[in-house]
Amino acid sequence: MLSLGFSMHDVARTRITISCLWEVMASVRVLGDPASHPVHLPWVNQVRPRLAAAGFLPGAGHRWLTSLVPPNGHPIPDFLTPPPPATATADLATELSALAATSAEVVRADLKVLDQPRLSALQGLCDDPKSGLARLVDEITEYWDIALAQSWPRIRTLLDAEVFQRARRLTEHGAEGLLNDLHQRVHWRDGSLSIAPRRPARHRRRAPLRCPGSTSLRGTGLLLVPSVFAWPSVLSITAAEQPQLAYPARGVATLWEASPCPPRALAAVIGRTRADLLVALESPLSTTDLARRIGLSAGGTSQHLGILRAAGLVTSHRTGHTIVNARTAVAEALLSAAH
Repeated sequence: MLSLGFSMHDVARTRITISCLWEVMASVRVLGDPASHPVHLPWVNQVRPRLAAAGFLPGAGHRWLTSLVPPNGHPIPDFLTPPPPATATADLATELSALAATSAEVVRADLKVLDQPRLSALQGLCDDPKSGLARLVDEITEYWDIALAQSWPRIRTLLDAEVFQRARRLTEHGAEGLLNDLHQRVHWRDGSLSIAPRRPARHRRRAPLRCPGSTSLRGTGLLLVPSVFAWPSVLSITAAEQPQLAYPARGVATLWEASPCPPRALAAVIGRTRADLLVALESPLSTTDLARRIGLSAGGTSQHLGILRAAGLVTSHRTGHTIVNARTAVAEALLSAAH
């Protein structure tokens, strides 16, 4: 059991953010044990041939990225996931810059969590962390282009929706309601956040939590990172300067599904295109992402959204520099009645 003690300052400084590097590391774990992540098998089957050709599958031997990310149940070196910047936009290049700037002392200290065979494969990184980090950044960029770039708009849409929903829950239920709703293993009580182990102690392997026991956040707050590939577990970093908790975003089970067809009855009333738009808005989307999802121009999508907004079926709000559209309760009722 891991327990994180919160002060008043920690509660005030806790924030939610999206991280490209967390998705990279968590997705490599999925590739190492696909059977434990059946929701992501469509993605695994799609990218595995290309990753195998590039030598990125676990066990390939010559890629540092796969040596750095052990199978489920074992910790990942903390330096691989530096705290993302406090912005509304996830940016891989910015996170990679932070990774490349990690000190040699931190790299060597964090590598000690790995077993000896993996550590031996990373001797070059231990000997010369600065040059090794530059190589690692190149590997991560190549991995991203092969495995995640094509799917990132869809992933990002789901993660944006998660941030939106969590912000609304914080508004309605406060920090206690937010923290008690993250995952079945995560519980908030009396100023402390407890994270239960993955398995009963007599059966489990080493949990992916860096520091078991009780830990004070020391006024830094907790960084909550919604993740697609962390499902079905949670992953945490507590020893670093900025403690982080990656948890599964809601809706992961629908991520790789094809978009459903709109109900015929609803399409007959409001038109097929507008019905398609309402179905696609299962989670909040920007106009650009929505247009891409249904294969319509941004201008045409905006025009139809204006009509749906005037009818009380869609609302729009600003998130950072992006306008996000969401279905209203009236739209939800229409879709339910039409099925």
